[in-house]
Amino acid sequence: MKQYEKTAELLLRSRYTVVLTGAGISVESGIPDFRSKDGLWSKYDPAEYGYIGSFRANPAKVWTMLTEMDAVLRQARPNFAHLALADLEKRGIVKELVTQNIDSLHQRAGSKNVIEFHGHNRSLRCDRCQKVYARESVSLATLPPACACGNALRPEIVFFGEDIPPQAYRSALNAAQKCDFMMIVGTSASVAPASQLPLVAKSRGAFILEINPMDSELTRRTTDLHICERATRAFEAIMAALDGGWHS
Repeated sequence: MKQYEKTAELLLRSRYTVVLTGAGISVESGIPDFRSKDGLWSKYDPAEYGYIGSFRANPAKVWTMLTEMDAVLRQARPNFAHLALADLEKRGIVKELVTQNIDSLHQRAGSKNVIEFHGHNRSLRCDRCQKVYARESVSLATLPPACACGNALRPEIVFFGEDIPPQAYRSALNAAQKCDFMMIVGTSASVAPASQLPLVAKSRGAFILEINPMDSELTRRTTDLHICERATRAFEAIMAALDGGWHS
């Protein structure tokens, strides 16, 4: 339990804690990692379905994959790790949360200061006229769903071949520069530009905690403490250490 007590100590002493999350935190909510054997890329070639050029060339084809993704995201529910992070924000410990996920589970758990690196699935947007529609207001009975202007709608996610939204990138970079403690949960953070964030935080003297059931590139070169455990179990122990009368 010493690693959990140490984490509790770091959280209590931290001036500015920032969290970076990836697909691993949502696996326990029923959302397979896209790259896993059960993920979307095992069924759909990302070169054919994941790139913005593919969507614009044949939106109806890409929407066959997007409807499956949409169904998975809509049935998922926040797990204990999402709820714990929202609680830590409410307590004033976690200041900002950067997520690479598009599932909105952090917001549904109660987190407010969420930076969505890869967009989200709460709304659809027209590439032509930029009109935005709430997801609930759009039927997927006919594919692709169409804007009033006649153009195909797209989810407000970042496809391969698109840049990270500039405001999200600036906010995430600023958070990495400000933090003195970064918790990295459920991601190897091996793909740029998200991979830059732990390095920026580390260069500014931040302590890097990694919660991941397996070693990653971060473990070998950046991480100060690695909790080799799935996110829900790790946060159950961390919150118990915080709430169980532990003191520095």
